[in-house]
Amino acid sequence: MAGAVGLWTLRTLRPRNLAATSARFPVQVESVLPLASCLPCTPWRTSPVRALHLCSAVCAGHNKWSKVKHIKGPKDDARGRMFMKFGMMIKLAVKEGGSNPDMNVNLAQVLDQCRSKNMPKASIEAAIKNAEKAKPMSQYIFEARGPGGCLLLMEVLTDNHSRSLQEIKRLLIRNGGMLSDGARNNFNKRGLVVVPGKNISTERALELAIEVGAEDVQEAEDEEEQPILQFICDLTDVRKVRASLEELGMQITSAGLEFVPRTLLSLNQDQLDVASRLIELLHDFPDIVRVWDNIQVDS
Repeated sequence: MAGAVGLWTLRTLRPRNLAATSARFPVQVESVLPLASCLPCTPWRTSPVRALHLCSAVCAGHNKWSKVKHIKGPKDDARGRMFMKFGMMIKLAVKEGGSNPDMNVNLAQVLDQCRSKNMPKASIEAAIKNAEKAKPMSQYIFEARGPGGCLLLMEVLTDNHSRSLQEIKRLLIRNGGMLSDGARNNFNKRGLVVVPGKNISTERALELAIEVGAEDVQEAEDEEEQPILQFICDLTDVRKVRASLEELGMQITSAGLEFVPRTLLSLNQDQLDVASRLIELLHDFPDIVRVWDNIQVDS
């Protein structure tokens, strides 16, 4: 996210063949991304290996834009935005399964992520109370095309679909983008379990992935530029991979569903600067929970 941080694919452990699903824009979903039980993505092949790129620092703990000069701001501002998105994720989880984390696995997972990022206890409790009192809201996936032809997916939580759609449409047009039906066809859902990567060698990461039954493991950096490992797995294997990593003494940073691009797009520096600015604005938009893209950011 002029220096850019990339993801380095370590190795694909097993090829997979997943059918890509098409979706019309915008799509209303009853449960787009259950935050604890599963993670998203696409056909993974041994050749060529595709790197995993995620924009949301909240869910997967990875922010590939963290070193792009145009959007790297004060850490307090970044933390404030991160906590705001956590509040939205709490609202989503409460909407789907109630406010008791003992009875709502998705909410328990989000709360674990909040605590791992040192979100104040009072803020967490306030977010749960606000979610209980909030007016009914609906969840959507909006599709767009950005600078240089990059593709974007936006998870939106709103009580007024028309208002959100028009405001996001205007934001995109003003910053080199547009709504684009069919962008979602370039993304698939996969399971993703994230752990700290400090002092873990590439060889050991591969061993861990094999031991826990993950399909792939990749290195990345979180929003504080600390190394992390992302274990990619089938949607149904998230809990198993998480539990296996915990049994091996690994601390879980996050686990859930993510949209992963089937193909990646390289941009020149000018396009990358404009795209990074647009993605920053989308992240800051109040109704947007998370944003995914298919941009290749080289190290």
